[in-house]
Amino acid sequence: MRGINDKVRAVVFAITTVLLSACGGGGGGSSGSSGGGSTSAEPAGGVKLQVVSFGDSLSDVGTYAPLAGAVGGGRFTTNPGQVWAQDVAQYYGDTLSAAFTIDITHKLSGQSGFGYAEGGSTVATPANQYDYLGDVIGDIEMPVNQQLSSYLSAHGSFNANQLVLVWAGANDVLRAGNLPAAAPIVQAAATTLAQLVGQIVQNGGAHVVVVNLPNIGLAPKGLASADGGANLTQLSQLFNATLNTALQTNGLQSKVIEVDSYTWTNQVIANFQANGFTVSNTAQACDPKKTPDDTSLLCSPATYVSANADRTYMFADDLHPTTHMHALFAQFVEQQIAHSGLGH
Repeated sequence: MRGINDKVRAVVFAITTVLLSACGGGGGGSSGSSGGGSTSAEPAGGVKLQVVSFGDSLSDVGTYAPLAGAVGGGRFTTNPGQVWAQDVAQYYGDTLSAAFTIDITHKLSGQSGFGYAEGGSTVATPANQYDYLGDVIGDIEMPVNQQLSSYLSAHGSFNANQLVLVWAGANDVLRAGNLPAAAPIVQAAATTLAQLVGQIVQNGGAHVVVVNLPNIGLAPKGLASADGGANLTQLSQLFNATLNTALQTNGLQSKVIEVDSYTWTNQVIANFQANGFTVSNTAQACDPKKTPDDTSLLCSPATYVSANADRTYMFADDLHPTTHMHALFAQFVEQQIAHSGLGH
């Protein structure tokens, strides 16, 4: 991966020392309680739920914010914007913050939040087998199986007052290589993810949202590849087909809320102007020349290509959605949850 330049890294670390001593690494406040509590106003979603999230950078609510915040970053989007999981949590009257955050020594420390998703995470492969933004993050990101075991160790089980969000597999696809050799790697990841979903259900998860992969081949990274994204599109399809079959085989389809992000992404890109965008999937909102390491994790208004890029572009960097794209996806997820009979 591309290394962050020494000057920016020095600024990040120097400022972070002050930030950590001043306000700690929490980032976003604590997660709301699982019951109705004393709140009198009904949430927009019609039911109050505590949200728990597992996955990767698409759902990371601030694991690396204590460091990335020093340059205005913190999440893998057009900062300071939110990711979809935060929008969904707010819809059901909750505030989703990180379960773990990084510190100045590049170690993860437990927090009070329920956002377990971490940028760079795979379904089950340990982080130290890859070099993912190593200069910024270090090889510390928890794979989803470890995220789940960490939750269960801390909380014991899930309950009917929770909404559990699961969206993972993109990093497995991105690191799998090319077909046909990549096929068994991707299939194993999808099968494993279905097994992890089964563990959530078996441990009391009553409202579990399982999101399949978007068409990664249509992200700017895919379009810029030698085959125009064909391999990444095929691997996305293979992952989704395998996941769907595994959920069905394990008797889980009737017990979870499946969200088809693949079809949704294709449709939004095909109709980008009708969805409020002026730039489709052909460019990114975070200026590569201004954004450290060209990653949305370190993107801020100062590095946007234009003042309103977070609203008018679909992608923040070459893979991650902008604030507006996240907000639209959150609305789609909320609609699918309502169709299942939960809230409105």
